[in-house]
Amino acid sequence: MPDVGINTTMRTDIGLSAPSLYLYDLNRAQLGELLAGWGYSDYHASLVWSALYQQMAPTMAEMANLRDELRQKLAAASHLTPLPIAKQTSSQDGTRKYLLRLADGQLIETVLMPYRGRITACISTQAGCAMGCVFCATGQMGFMRHLTPGEIVAQVIHAQRVLQAEGKTLRNIVLMGMGEPLHNYDHTMTALEILMDHKGIALAPRHITLSTVGVIPGIRRLADEGHPFHLAVSLHAATDAERTALVPPAKKWPLAELIEACHYYVNKRGRRIFFEWALIEGKNDTPEQAHAVGRLLQTLKAHINLIPLNPTAGYGGRPSDAAAIKQFQQILSQYGLPSTVRQRRGIEINAGCGQLRAEVKNET
Repeated sequence: MPDVGINTTMRTDIGLSAPSLYLYDLNRAQLGELLAGWGYSDYHASLVWSALYQQMAPTMAEMANLRDELRQKLAAASHLTPLPIAKQTSSQDGTRKYLLRLADGQLIETVLMPYRGRITACISTQAGCAMGCVFCATGQMGFMRHLTPGEIVAQVIHAQRVLQAEGKTLRNIVLMGMGEPLHNYDHTMTALEILMDHKGIALAPRHITLSTVGVIPGIRRLADEGHPFHLAVSLHAATDAERTALVPPAKKWPLAELIEACHYYVNKRGRRIFFEWALIEGKNDTPEQAHAVGRLLQTLKAHINLIPLNPTAGYGGRPSDAAAIKQFQQILSQYGLPSTVRQRRGIEINAGCGQLRAEVKNET
């Protein structure tokens, strides 16, 4: 079977009595190869896939459409362990944040955000983050490890089950939780392939947004591979000196190279890019900054998401006031750049953009 970064040995090192092969780690082709190795046809693989992603069976015992012998083989060789909830908090606006425990004890956060007519899940791709953005609580934590495809998928399964029990459905996902998706490129793409599979959860690509701080090789690879979901790039400043002070990876990937990569993406894909701008009072919300970003992006097919800074314990900046935000938008419009002010959700429970932080174990 193909190498998906997971082995099938027993994980006694982290106290697991179940095999370490996580079924959610496998895309449909890999699942088919696994079952073919046991002598089962594509038909049986499709039954397992349906049980996983259409029925969302929480255990193998509840995969009612499978033969007993196949269920037993699956149980002996793999596991379907859900991510246990270590803590759940809710805000007045209906946002819910889940602290989920991974098999090795690491903790990640997943958020459900209600909007008019839709519900969005904010999904993590890493435990911690190596990017170190100064105003981001996850960046302040440091990096622990990448999530596997299944650990990314399992967050969406968790959200689906929560909403299904309430008679609701999940429409959007944003990979803006803990971690940098393009730093965990292969696992993130496998997870999205699973989530978009038309025979499974079938999330529409237009309802998926991947956010990056500007990992240039990943942006170019996205363009070359033709992935259909939305791309959002965290910009936050319009000069290298100012951006590096906020987003340390800008030292490695300067603005000129980042904008060139964005042009490459737009030309290859024919799609606009969403640029995220955390508005910090007196730092990057001035008319001069607005004109600078206007000049920087005016030749790109772009949309700017303006995000009033959300508070974190490790950064003392304040969000811009309404007057500064309005003026910033008016200047952007002079350059033909549309913009939207992000609705704030879950701020008082630290569930907003840049606020996710879990007490994790730095062991890997």
